[in-house]
Amino acid sequence: VQLQASGGGSVQAGDSLRVSCSVSGRIQSSDRMGWFRQAPGKERDFVVAKYWSSGYTYSADSVKGRFTISIDNAKNTVYLQMNSLKPEDTAIYYCAASEKTTHLRTIVVSPTSYEYWGQGTLVTVSS
Repeated sequence: VQLQASGGGSVQAGDSLRVSCSVSGRIQSSDRMGWFRQAPGKERDFVVAKYWSSGYTYSADSVKGRFTISIDNAKNTVYLQMNSLKPEDTAIYYCAASEKTTHLRTIVVSPTSYEYWGQGTLVTVSS
């Protein structure tokens, strides 16, 4: 599985932005797709995740109501729609994929539970 993230950029606080993750290779309906972010000098943090087939979704509290993950099966693309952006959302955003099925949130939100990673796309939000 290969992941290619794109769509990052510089925006103002309150703006919206959508980043994309193109997925190629072997995709299983049970696969779990996730978005993580890493700000300078900080650890990589969980943002959102969604199962490719079931649509079951998990979100970090910091982005609930503002960020949405969606999957376009026809295009093999995962999107992260970010609304009401804040300066603290500034980070490199990474898409990730896992072939393991679990509904334990502690595992879903852990970067170590994802086997495949994209290269990241930078999102900068200015006040």
